[in-house]
Amino acid sequence: MDRMSDIPVVDLGAGAAKMPMVGFGTWQLHGRQAHDAIRRALAAGYRHIDTATMYRNEAEVGRAVADSGLDRGEVFITTKLPPGSAGRARATLAGSLRALGTDHVDLWLVHWPPRGGASPRLWREFLALRDEGLARAVGVSNYSIGQVDELAAATGERPAVNQIPYSPSQHDPALLAAHAERGIAVEGYSPLKGTRLRDPVLAEIAGRHGVTPAQVVLRWHLELGIAVIPKSARPERIESNFDLFGFSLAPDEMDRLNGLSGLSPR
Repeated sequence: MDRMSDIPVVDLGAGAAKMPMVGFGTWQLHGRQAHDAIRRALAAGYRHIDTATMYRNEAEVGRAVADSGLDRGEVFITTKLPPGSAGRARATLAGSLRALGTDHVDLWLVHWPPRGGASPRLWREFLALRDEGLARAVGVSNYSIGQVDELAAATGERPAVNQIPYSPSQHDPALLAAHAERGIAVEGYSPLKGTRLRDPVLAEIAGRHGVTPAQVVLRWHLELGIAVIPKSARPERIESNFDLFGFSLAPDEMDRLNGLSGLSPR
């Protein structure tokens, strides 16, 4: 990991863009609301936008990036292949690129294991399309460690990223260690949806730092080395969810937050 400006980044390997560890999620954002929210996020400092073919908002993402005035190279764009499109990966990616208005994405993920299986055949196609320059890095979402190992055994290459739901209540040190041992970056989605933000532990730590419980949760992800993609359409939350770099969590605070999973004491 190194640092680009104030945003910590993950190096996804040779030839791949460095992934900002704070991204803006776009699930359930559509139309003008999506465009405006993404513009606000980019204005606030986000440089990583997460979308998916299934979200039906890739065109809004592309327009917002173009309207932001930022160079394409300044914005890390992730999209995902629906599992039902596993037999049409090349055509689906081509459609995503047209909608996004770009000749490549920075990260392309298999959104879910197709039919519940790892699908090494699809993974080989992902690697081939990456090698053609259509995606700078490729990875998976919602895969188990066993499924990741199956891909590696079949092709000799592991995913750069596994995007999975993650929050304090879902904290699993063994799972994080398994990804780290394999050199796979963990990206957490639904970080706030899966959290009881009124938990007294969160409230106490937030009060100590003069921040919100949501900011504590997002900072906790970063302290653990987990990339995180909060989503909101509200301007004030878009900004506060990115305002994570003026404080850090002490080891005892991390221990107490880790304990919200029930796997370790508070």
